[in-house]
Amino acid sequence: MESIILNPLKKHTTLILTLLLPLQIIALKILSNHSDLVEKYYSNGIYPFFSKLIRTTLGFLPFSFGDVFYTVIGLYGIVWIVKRFKQRFRNPKKWLLSISAAVSVIYACFHLFWGLNYYREPLHKALEIENDYTTPELIALTKTLIKKSNEIHRELTGNDSIKVDFSFSKKEMFELTSLGYANLSTDFPKLKYEAQSIKPSLYSIPLTYMGFNGYLNPFTNEAQVNTILPQYKLPTTASHEVAHQLGFAAENEANFIACLATMNHSNLYFRYSGYTFALGHCLNELYKRDDSMALILSSKINYGISLNFEEMRIFWASYKNPLEPLFMATYDSYLVANNQAGGMLSYSYVVALLVNYFDEENKFL
Repeated sequence: MESIILNPLKKHTTLILTLLLPLQIIALKILSNHSDLVEKYYSNGIYPFFSKLIRTTLGFLPFSFGDVFYTVIGLYGIVWIVKRFKQRFRNPKKWLLSISAAVSVIYACFHLFWGLNYYREPLHKALEIENDYTTPELIALTKTLIKKSNEIHRELTGNDSIKVDFSFSKKEMFELTSLGYANLSTDFPKLKYEAQSIKPSLYSIPLTYMGFNGYLNPFTNEAQVNTILPQYKLPTTASHEVAHQLGFAAENEANFIACLATMNHSNLYFRYSGYTFALGHCLNELYKRDDSMALILSSKINYGISLNFEEMRIFWASYKNPLEPLFMATYDSYLVANNQAGGMLSYSYVVALLVNYFDEENKFL
């Protein structure tokens, strides 16, 4: 009797969930034209409270709950596919309905837990700065970043030709990341970071082969850091993922906030990581606009800093594989699908934010 009652109920539920999927897509399309509402009621309303609650619940765990969750889901998926093969994919109407219902639930959870932040207002509007810049402005900022990077490098090494080596433990690195946000929140209250939940990813090796520094789990709000990266890169990577936790979904905006959190840090190593991170972005853009000037300015960088840049290049080259372009193309499509029209190219927006922020505030000069 129980199965007679439950089976129709289950079928009815899956049908409703399936029908809700296109309605969700339509609703998001409408919301994409009302970023002010998303900013006010979600990004600065519901989300901060909800995300802090999740981080408080899972942050104390010494391992990534999200990675374990993904592993379980992945294993379940494999078992499900094997069963379908054994059944020769009979009753497709039944299992296709189950799949679409599951997709509907995941789609809803993704956006409610975090993904709606993709539809918030651009950061330059909140900062009340421009989102474009001239080549002379870019050159001026690049010169300043070279000067500051060289100064910090000399202070750390005492020798222009030695690369900076980091020796923090993972725990120290993550605690210092939180401290950077504590310093930054004095000027930017919205960047106050509470209930730390920064974890070394259990999938650091696969992430490296895919070309990723880390990621935010949108369902558990854990900042997942690829900890096999050279330590020189970890301060900005961890700070980038924390920016995602705080609701800044766009990659370029998270990079900009990571620059501010590290450049404004009390720890000299974090400042070095931040300034050289910003410098790398500016040089890459300058090469596109004026490659001869980029070469001239690059020659003024301390040789030791160049060694840190080379350290990163060698690291990524050692993990290069034929599938990496596929992963990058997939992620680019993901960004486009989530309101970042420029896809991977939208990363250059971080330079616009840096140029205009430095010009407006003269914050670290």
